[in-house]
Amino acid sequence: MMRILHLITSPRRSQSYSAQLGNAIVDKLTAAHPGSTVVVRDLAAAPFPHLEEAHIQSFFTPDENRSPEQVSAIAHSDEAIAELQAADVIVIGAPMYNFGITSNLKSWLDHIARRGKTFSYGANGPEGLIKGKKVYLAISTGGIYSEGAMKIYDYTENYMRAVLGFMGMTDVTVVRAEGLAVPGVQDTAMEKAYESITV
Repeated sequence: MMRILHLITSPRRSQSYSAQLGNAIVDKLTAAHPGSTVVVRDLAAAPFPHLEEAHIQSFFTPDENRSPEQVSAIAHSDEAIAELQAADVIVIGAPMYNFGITSNLKSWLDHIARRGKTFSYGANGPEGLIKGKKVYLAISTGGIYSEGAMKIYDYTENYMRAVLGFMGMTDVTVVRAEGLAVPGVQDTAMEKAYESITV
């Protein structure tokens, strides 16, 4: 049985191409692995707060020394990390907004990137602590950024690979729906994206 964590990050909800692509990936995974469980975390419907001083303080305060306010402040982070640790596969919808990821996905990443929990520093430098996970990135873009002149503007895939890899998640497969706003391309963009899914 496989445990799947599906992150939805687009505020467009049911109209979101990245969410539709993420759902298609989840559908293929569950078809290939009957009995799998799926936990859906909709970061657009229930966004994590942007980091504030209380969050930072709580991260660096030992469990036994946290104030009630710090316990409350760290709750999102603890819950998100527990979901991540419990999952075998993580499917992340990542629509490109202004060449990067959505702010709610960035907030989730800020809450899970914690020293001693998801990464550590040792004599040989940083080490990711979230290992043995399979990650699928469902990226949707209006233009074409996987190749050509616009590739230099793609701060979505490279950033996600970097930050996930820093935490130990290096087995990453990218599935793209691109050209969704390009005449002559947009009509078949999602069909091509669905066809490219392999699990």
